[in-house]
Order: sequence, then C-alpha cells, then structure tokens
Amino acid sequence: MTDLEERIAHLTRSVEDLSDVVARQAGEIATLERRVRLLMERAAAAEAANDGTVPLADQRPPHW
Repeated sequence: MTDLEERIAHLTRSVEDLSDVVARQAGEIATLERRVRLLMERAAAAEAANDGTVPLADQRPPHW
C-alpha cells in the first residue's frame, strides 16, 4: 500500500510539473503570436508605403 501511495505522489508531482510547463509555453506562444502579427502588419505597411500596391501577403499567387 505504501508503494502505491509513493507512486501516486510521484505521478501527482509529475502532472503538476507538466501543467506548469504547458502554462508557461501557452504564455510564450501568445507572446510570439502577437510579435508575428505586429511584424506582418509592419511589413504590409512598408510594402504599401513603398509601392502603393496590395501587400504580397494579400495577393493571389499567379497560378490561381
């Protein structure tokens, strides 16, 4: 019985550690998504300012 209690305690600790890792990674992913969105907006604004045309990201590929 003691062996089972020890195993449960270790498994509980492992689950808590993994939960902390997932929560931290979710925060990092959200930050990265915001940064990518900002960079895409800046690139689109720069393209529009230089050419005055539709940004490349919004253009259809030539084979369509």
